[in-house]
Amino acid sequence: MRILCIGDVVGSVGCNFLRSKLPTIKKIKAIDFVVCNGENSSDGNGITPTSAKFLFDSGVDVITLGNHTFRRKEAYEYIDESPFIARPANFPEKTTPGTGILNIDTGRRIISVINVMGNMCMDNNLNCAFETVDRMLEKAEGKIKIVDFHAETTSEKRAMGYYLDGRASVVFGTHTHVQTSDCQILPKGTGYITDVGMTGTIHSVLGVKTEIIIEKLKTKLPARFDLASGDCKMECAIFDVDEKTGLCINSEALRIE
Repeated sequence: MRILCIGDVVGSVGCNFLRSKLPTIKKIKAIDFVVCNGENSSDGNGITPTSAKFLFDSGVDVITLGNHTFRRKEAYEYIDESPFIARPANFPEKTTPGTGILNIDTGRRIISVINVMGNMCMDNNLNCAFETVDRMLEKAEGKIKIVDFHAETTSEKRAMGYYLDGRASVVFGTHTHVQTSDCQILPKGTGYITDVGMTGTIHSVLGVKTEIIIEKLKTKLPARFDLASGDCKMECAIFDVDEKTGLCINSEALRIE
C-alpha cells in the first residue's frame, strides 16, 4: 500500500497549490491513501470547515492537526463531527472537540491514523506524548498505523520514531515546515521522516512574508502574519507499507514545485 504524507498546508495559497498538484501525483505515483496536516490551512492560522472541505475535495483522505487546531472557533463542531480529522490526542479527552485517533475502513482494510503533539518547546501543558501514543495504539484497529507527530525539536521527533519502531507503519513529523533529509526505514520496519515539510510559498518564512518575520524577531513586538505570494512547493513523503505485516518496505521524500 502506498501512503502519501503531506507537510503543513499554509493558507489558501498552499491549499490551491495542493489542489493543482495532488491529483496528478496520486495518479503517477499510484497513491492509495493521503494524509495531510491542515492545521494552518486557513488564512491567518488554524483550520476552518471551508479549508478542510477544500483539502478533502482536492483528494486528501485524512487531515491531521497541531498546535493551531483550535484557533478558529467556527471549526470546533466540524472537527468534533468529522470522521476524517484527527487532532492531537494529548489534549484533554473529555473537554476537547474531536479525537486523536481515526480507524478508517477503506473497504479492503482498516487504517489507523494517530495525531500526537510534542511537549518540548511547544508552550503547552499537554499530556506526555509518549504515554499518549501508547494509549492510542491500544485503540488502533488497523494493521497499518500512521502517526503524525507534531513537534518542535528534532531530538523529540527522532526519539518518538525509535520509540514506535516496529509498532507503527509510518511516523512522520510536522510543525517546523522544513523538510529534513532523513526519510528512511528504521531498524524494526517503521517508515520515518523527522519533518515532512510544508505546502506553500517557497520564498517565505514558514509561508509568511519574510519582512514581517524579520521585523518581529528584531523588535520583539506582535505582528500580523500575512501570507507570502509567489512560486509554491508541496513537500511530502511516500511510504510503501506491506499490508500483511504493517511494516514499511520503501520510503521516498518529495518536493514538488
